[in-house]
Amino acid sequence: MYAMIVARGANDAKVALRAHVRAEVTKIFITVVLFVLALALFQSASWLWLILGFAVATLAYWFSLLAI
Repeated sequence: MYAMIVARGANDAKVALRAHVRAEVTKIFITVVLFVLALALFQSASWLWLILGFAVATLAYWFSLLAI
């Protein structure tokens, strides 16, 4: 979704920045909606472990980028 919003292309820096901000807000919104949906559909899922697993996976991704 992020790439679809940003890929429209813009020659103006302000327009490009606005597109990146809009894409990031959309990405966060979709992530929250999917977390709520997952917890609603899977009643046995523990919200703490779900969020913690997401945080660990996200941190591992960002730390792996530092190693490059």
